[in-house]
Amino acid sequence: MDNRMKKNVRNELILATLIVVVVAVWAALWAASVSWFPRYPFEPRPPPPHSIHGDIQLFYTVETVVSAVNVTLSIILLLLYVSIYNRTRSQFTIGLMIFSAVLLLHSFVSFPLLDRAFGFYPSGLGPFAMLPDLFTCIALIVLLYLTFEY
Repeated sequence: MDNRMKKNVRNELILATLIVVVVAVWAALWAASVSWFPRYPFEPRPPPPHSIHGDIQLFYTVETVVSAVNVTLSIILLLLYVSIYNRTRSQFTIGLMIFSAVLLLHSFVSFPLLDRAFGFYPSGLGPFAMLPDLFTCIALIVLLYLTFEY
């Protein structure tokens, strides 16, 4: 009974985190599309001389979604490792907590809307801009799978 309750709490925590991240991504995408997107206290930079259309916009949209998934998975992993550490007091779990915290910071910093908020625009790298985030997402999914198996 106790183990089933812990799984229910864990599943509810994961669902709540996913809902928060989806709402945050939706709000960030909406704010980026509005012309009055605030850049305070930073000086607004003029847009690049040529606007980026087509495939490049698709790549950066996909990168935004993948980055949001990475942030969500990193938060879930960090919370799971904290709960495992509370049960086991293992030094290895401390290392996993630090590793997942670093991945969380990496995922947050590589979020494309963060660049846009500071006035930087994509440089037109195309699919190569989203590949590192895609590989990070695969690694986080593998870690999450291994954690659930534990």
